[in-house]
Amino acid sequence: MTISVILSLAAVSQAKTESLVGDSAQGVTAVTSSAAKMAEPSQVATLASMLGGLILVLLLIFALAYLLRRFNLVPTTNGVLKTISVTSLGQKERLVLVQVGEQQYLLGVSSQQVSLIDKLVEPIHIESDSFASRLRQAKSKQ
Repeated sequence: MTISVILSLAAVSQAKTESLVGDSAQGVTAVTSSAAKMAEPSQVATLASMLGGLILVLLLIFALAYLLRRFNLVPTTNGVLKTISVTSLGQKERLVLVQVGEQQYLLGVSSQQVSLIDKLVEPIHIESDSFASRLRQAKSKQ
């Protein structure tokens, strides 16, 4: 009789273990699927992230274009009027060497006015070493 009781108890405990394992496996798959749903960003979040990146890139482009214009970093060579050199004298005052055709003028520029300081008889030739020419010199030295 004791063997039959032990066998019946073993069968009952095995059945309970199988039902618990089945329930926990279903629970794990449910938790996994809900975690996957939470991990996937919504379409609105993806769109907002994309638009935010686009706005950031456009702001960077406009800021760089403003700085290029503000500090005159892009020289223009097609016009009749060429700025040869600019020297800052103060916060808003500058000394500017301008060439019109073959004639050069030295101008004083402030926030209020532009004054002709001198009309140069002999033009000043400033050697402009571009990055490309300096790179060629560095390569030739090696």
